[in-house]
Order: sequence, then structure tokens, then C-alpha cells
Amino acid sequence: MKLPDFTNVQVASRQTARDITRGVVLILIRRRQPISRADLARVSGLQRSTVSQIIEQLIREDWVIDGPTGRLPRGRRPTFIRLNERKAILAADLRPTQTTVGVADVNGKFLSQEIMPTTSDPQATISELAARIRRLMDVHQHLEFEGVGISLPGRFDEKTQRVVFAPNLGWPEFNLKDPIEEATGLRVDLENAANACVLAEVWFGPGDKVRDLVTFPRLRPRMTKMHKD
Repeated sequence: MKLPDFTNVQVASRQTARDITRGVVLILIRRRQPISRADLARVSGLQRSTVSQIIEQLIREDWVIDGPTGRLPRGRRPTFIRLNERKAILAADLRPTQTTVGVADVNGKFLSQEIMPTTSDPQATISELAARIRRLMDVHQHLEFEGVGISLPGRFDEKTQRVVFAPNLGWPEFNLKDPIEEATGLRVDLENAANACVLAEVWFGPGDKVRDLVTFPRLRPRMTKMHKD
């Protein structure tokens, strides 16, 4: 029997477990907000002490804020928590003929959107994209921007973060991440358009209630076919 090769296997650490738990708590807060710490512990199955530690960390980082105080027949009145809507991201949907640039809050609600042309010159398009993003940051100075997310019709190298295959754009291999980061001072994350479409359905649409999704990347983002159990 051939033994498995563990050369490139990454072993999960305690930090990995903490990150996963933190992500679960954030998702539950977004879906059920406002929610008390006690209810959050109940629906997550986590210990109250664990939930309290995560919440305090999220409050220090401004991801979560305290909301109204609830009323109970007896006992301590619970304080409800919710996501901090001042947290926001900048997003760009790069398409062959046009690019949509927008600002979304932490709940996935778009606060501003605008459209710019996608030209045959990658450098010119990237420069214009950076200028549009900076302008949106100036317009929404009251928000705390956490980063820039860019979906594109092609593939990018995970290590170099360079776009390596985007036939619909007609561009050669190019560096999209670094110029935007230098222009904005924010972290930039790239994602394939089809993957971004599925993630949007799972996080903000009815996709969390289905088992399988088939996406049509050439169509508009919310156009997916879903299959329930």
C-alpha cells in the first residue's frame, strides 16, 4: 500500500481554530442581529466565556458595537450587539467592457456605485480604477475602510497575486493588486468572478439554505441556479 505524501500538508493550529470560531460568531451576528451574548452562545453551541472573549475582541476592533438593552421578567437585562455599520469595503467588478466600482457596508449593503469603461489598455484602466476608488474614499470619509475586493473574469496566481489568464479582457499577464494597494493604502484581495458570485449568494443571498450552486459567470452576479436537499 502506498503511503500518503505529507510534505506539503498544512497542520491546523490553535490560531486556525480561533479564526474559524471567530468567523462563525461574526456570521451569526450578521444573520441574527441584534442578538444578546447569551443567545449567541446558545445558537452557536459555544461556551459563554468563549463567546464573551470573541465579542470583546470584536468590540475593540470596532467590528461589533453594543446596541439596546433587552427586558426580561427577572435576572440581568441583556445587551444586544450588532455589526458596526461604519465598517466598509470598496469593491470593483471588472468586466470586458465596463467596470463597476462601489462602497459596501459590513452587512453587504451598497452605499454607492459608479461605472467606468474597461479599456484595452490595462495600465490606463488600473489608473482610472485607482482614481475612482480614492474619490469614493474621499466622499465617504466617515466610514472605516477595511480593504478593496476585486472580482475579475480570469485567473490569478495565488503566490504572486498577478492576473495570469483573462482572455475576455484581452490583456496580457499584469499586476492588478500592487498598484491599487499603493494608491489607496488598503489591502487588496482578488477573486475570480464565478467564485465571487457564489460567495455572494452564500453570504448575503439564499445560498446558505442550499447544498449545491451552479453559477453562470457571464450573466449578472445574482443569477445562479440552486439545488436544495
